[in-house]
Amino acid sequence: MNQAVRVGTGLSAQDERAITAVLIAYATGIDQRDWPLFQSLFTFDCEVDYGGFGKWHGATAITEYMKQAHADIGPTLHRISNIEIHSASGGVLARSYVDALLTPMNVGGPTHRGVGYYDDQFARTGSGWQIARRQFHAVLLD
Repeated sequence: MNQAVRVGTGLSAQDERAITAVLIAYATGIDQRDWPLFQSLFTFDCEVDYGGFGKWHGATAITEYMKQAHADIGPTLHRISNIEIHSASGGVLARSYVDALLTPMNVGGPTHRGVGYYDDQFARTGSGWQIARRQFHAVLLD
């Protein structure tokens, strides 16, 4: 079976690693409730659309939402995988899968799981690569 395989992203290996690090840091920021880290991953004027959960403009707005959304739950595990990065005429695009487990604050409370993927547009800023646009696509919300 002959299939064309796209090799290369049009980016340097260093840029690919830096963008991947931003995506992993997103999960780490939420799970460790490191809100300064979390906020630093987005451009000041980012546009974030999480579908039924809401839409936000700006790094401060999405960070405040995440703080509130995670304030009354226990430990969380956000896993980012299947990262695909490529350059496009409008900048750098990435798609990554997310599998999030949210445990209850109190014993016996509900555990939730969200699975889906992010479509992101990245911008190179004075602070390095940051997420400028994000669209979350839910596949499973349990």
